Amino acid sequence: MRRERRRQPLGGIPAGRSTAASMVQDELRRAILAMEIVPGAALVEKELTAHFGMSRTPVREALIRLKEEGLVEIFPQAGTFVARIPSEAIPEAVFIRQALECATVDLVARIAAPEAVSRLDATIARQHEAFEASDQEGFHRADEEFHEALAMVAGYPGIWKIAHAAKSQIDRCRRMTLPVPGRMSMVIREHLSIVDAVRRHDGPAAVAAMRKHLGTLLPDLVHLRAQHPDYFA
Repeated sequence: MRRERRRQPLGGIPAGRSTAASMVQDELRRAILAMEIVPGAALVEKELTAHFGMSRTPVREALIRLKEEGLVEIFPQAGTFVARIPSEAIPEAVFIRQALECATVDLVARIAAPEAVSRLDATIARQHEAFEASDQEGFHRADEEFHEALAMVAGYPGIWKIAHAAKSQIDRCRRMTLPVPGRMSMVIREHLSIVDAVRRHDGPAAVAAMRKHLGTLLPDLVHLRAQHPDYFA
């Protein structure tokens, strides 16, 4: 019944409940993707209601939404848990990102004006600042800004929304690689290669740099599964 009510028009849902559920959903999603709550961890409703200071209704609503995103598993009589990372879904997610973002960067390389390139440079500068400060959260945020900026420069912001929706499982894997020595500096170098190609209006080079950048996760997957077998399904 809760699922049916959730699909009603917004006007049929109390505003307070919808807002509260969205807040819980956003915060839990952030913590799950940042690996602050690891795959397989229990999500206890009573603890969550105390943590967020609200009733069980919006918490349950948030958990149902996260289940639909593939980030949470709900087992009647057993409990609710953070979903393990589905290994078979990672190559498909990488393929989707490569298809979308390689096409995007090819267009950007052909049309980017100097001010657009400066915008990309600024996101890399913020990423470098986060790297120097050992701020993994800030580094990841700047990484998101870089890829979103490419879609905005291309004139198709919806591309990033589609890519963003496809990459939740990728994000969890990428966050596990950030502490690896040299990883963050490697990401910055890859971004610099992409922007250098854009600055030269070299579409094929920009595409090749983007494809390489997004594809580095696949070899990492083997090592991540060996190091954290309990995190993967």
